[in-house]
Amino acid sequence: MTNNLTIGFIGYGNMAQAIAQGMVDAGVVRGHQIVACAAHYDKLEKNTAKLGVRPLHSAVEVAVAADVVVIAIKPYQIESVIKPLSRELGKPGKLVVSIAAGWDLKKYQDLFAAEDGESADSPNIHLQCTIPNTPMAVGKGVLVTESANTLTDAETEIFEQLFGPISLIERVDSAHMNIAMVVAGCAPAFTDMYIEALADAGVQYGLQRATAYRLAAKMVEGVGALYMATGTHPGAMKDAVCSPGGTTIRGVAQLEKDGFRGSVIDAVDAIVG
Repeated sequence: MTNNLTIGFIGYGNMAQAIAQGMVDAGVVRGHQIVACAAHYDKLEKNTAKLGVRPLHSAVEVAVAADVVVIAIKPYQIESVIKPLSRELGKPGKLVVSIAAGWDLKKYQDLFAAEDGESADSPNIHLQCTIPNTPMAVGKGVLVTESANTLTDAETEIFEQLFGPISLIERVDSAHMNIAMVVAGCAPAFTDMYIEALADAGVQYGLQRATAYRLAAKMVEGVGALYMATGTHPGAMKDAVCSPGGTTIRGVAQLEKDGFRGSVIDAVDAIVG
C-alpha cells in the first residue's frame, strides 16, 4: 500500500533524515517517493542526494506533492509555517504526522481554529502527533504516539505500515507525551554517555577504543533486546548477572553508593521540571 505514496518532510534536519533513512533501508518506501523542504536549499540538496529524495523549495510544495506530510520543523516555527497550510493539509487523502516536541492534537486544533473559536479547518486535517528517536535510522527506534488523533482506521493502518518496520509504536495519552518523549527521545543521549564512559574505562585498562565502543554498544543493544523478548523485570535481569561475592555485584554496589539511579532520575527531572 505504501508503494504508491509520496512522503513529504517539512523540515529535513537530523530527525527527519533518520526517519527517511530507516524507511528506505527497511524497504518501506524508495528514495524517489520522498520529497522535502528546508530553510537552506543548498544544504537540502546535499542531504537529500544521499537517498535520492527530491528537494523542494517550500512547505507549500511539499504539502501539495505529498500524501503523507511529516511536520519536522522546530516547534517554534510551526505557527508561522504550518498554519497557512491548513486548507491544503485538510484536503481528502492527506495524512499528517507531527514529530514536533510539545505539540499535541489539542494544540494543533487550537492553532487551526478560527478567531471565533470554532475550528473551520482542523476537523478535516487527519493528524497524528508523535515523538521519534534517532535509532529509527537503523530500524531500532521508538515512536511515542499520542492516543488521541483524527485518523481513520485505514489511515492508522498506513501510519503503522510506514513507521512500524523502523520503530516500536508506543501509544500514550496526551498528558504523558512529554515524559514518554524524555524516556525515549532524550535518554539516547544519556545512553551514549554511558557507552562512552564504559569505553573510557575499557581504554584505561588497555582495550582499543573501537573495540571498547563495540563491546559497550552491543551490550546495551542486547540487554534491551533481552527485555523486549522476555519481559523480565530489569531488577531480576540484574540479579541474574550478580553471583554472590562475585565481581559484578561489587560494581553494582559502587554504582549504588555513587547514586547512579538517582542521577538518572535527576536528569529526567531537569528536563521535565
